[in-house]
Amino acid sequence: MVIITIGGMPGSGKSTVGRMIAVRLGIPFFSMGDVRREFANEHGMTLAELNARGENDPASDKMVDEYQSKLPETTPSFVIDSRLGYHFLPQSFKVYLKVDSRAAAERIYAMKRHEEHWRSIEDGVRSVEERAASDLRRYKKYYGLNPYDEKNFDLVIDTTHMKPLAVLHAVRKYLKERGIVVPRDTD
Repeated sequence: MVIITIGGMPGSGKSTVGRMIAVRLGIPFFSMGDVRREFANEHGMTLAELNARGENDPASDKMVDEYQSKLPETTPSFVIDSRLGYHFLPQSFKVYLKVDSRAAAERIYAMKRHEEHWRSIEDGVRSVEERAASDLRRYKKYYGLNPYDEKNFDLVIDTTHMKPLAVLHAVRKYLKERGIVVPRDTD
């Protein structure tokens, strides 16, 4: 059984790297960001609107948090992209990916996410910073937690100037040192 939680800033590569690790280990990948985006879409909102609503209504956060905390009951091994995964899955290997706001905005902008309506990278920088601030307010209010406190994680990687494959190699090395072998494939 292996559970790997990947937390960090928006645009740091959590989902990309998480998927890569899960594929190589042959285990499922879950993204709490995707779950929140789907919930927002189903309710006719953007993720930013859902986050703003969440500052006064904990329902969507609680739904996601309950979902991830129960995953080990049905799925013994998995990788999860979750800002609070380190807290709700304390038995996990905890990885934190950090990135500066401009690099994050450039990555998200390049992905052309349909819910992001930025006119420029500068709009993206503001949006990324607002999203992180909203997350911090919500998680402090509901749980007394800071999802960006690096002390909560076993491994911290600054991805600002790294490609996803380099981040994967750093995580792979860390896991190997702990007895988890992540197979290489044609990188």
